Amino acid sequence: MTQFSLTDDELNARPSNLPPVAFQLRHVARSLDRLLTYAEGRSLSNDQLNALRNEMQPNASSQAVFAEFTAALELSGQRVRGLANADLEQARTVGKKALPTTLGGLLVHVADHTQRHVGQAITTAKIILARR
Repeated sequence: MTQFSLTDDELNARPSNLPPVAFQLRHVARSLDRLLTYAEGRSLSNDQLNALRNEMQPNASSQAVFAEFTAALELSGQRVRGLANADLEQARTVGKKALPTTLGGLLVHVADHTQRHVGQAITTAKIILARR
């Protein structure tokens, strides 16, 4: 199988005004952190809120984006395994409005949300590669 790499410019490109691949990968990494924080029954920190506001920042380097992505996947795996024996029906809340959910609901959302954004990153990358 041939492997294709995106340049830093391509990683930040917005073909047809789509969100860049860099955004999608940062969003996956940072939303995993936020959603798992709620799953653990905690509120978001100021650092997490600031990171949320900066997900769409342009000029990301592939080295920085993939380092953040890889670290987030490793840490998220550990955090999910730490919840393995918890009662999935435990009540949880999400966001400033404290929207009600359960631990199990949050874990399902983690998977669904991550899958969606990974798919969007792959689709955008394929569009960029097709335009080379």
